[in-house]
Amino acid sequence: MANRSYGSREGLTVRPSASSSSNEISLQIDPINADLDDHILGLRGQVHKLRGVAQEIQSEAKYQNDFISQLQMTLTKAQAGVKNNMRRMNKSIIQNGSNHLVHVVLFALGCFFLVYLVSKYSRR
Repeated sequence: MANRSYGSREGLTVRPSASSSSNEISLQIDPINADLDDHILGLRGQVHKLRGVAQEIQSEAKYQNDFISQLQMTLTKAQAGVKNNMRRMNKSIIQNGSNHLVHVVLFALGCFFLVYLVSKYSRR
């Protein structure tokens, strides 16, 4: 590889690496031609911005995790409440159903007795 300018930045040139089969790029920095302090300060500013963004992402993720945990607790409590209410309703249905069955049997017996009396007195 021949020395050539790397991109549009002055002071950065590609130098040949030790092994010719490697895909690695080695950069040689020429501090005389490059304005490295400005680049370093710019990079530091970007790093600080990225750190701030990362911290905000972390706090938002924590907030969302707490919110999801609260929702899971609420859903668990609601599920337990629904389960208890279903048990109560089933007990009530069973009790009312058995009362209803008793009423149907008594009505059938009453109808049978009434038909028996009508048929007995109608023959005379």
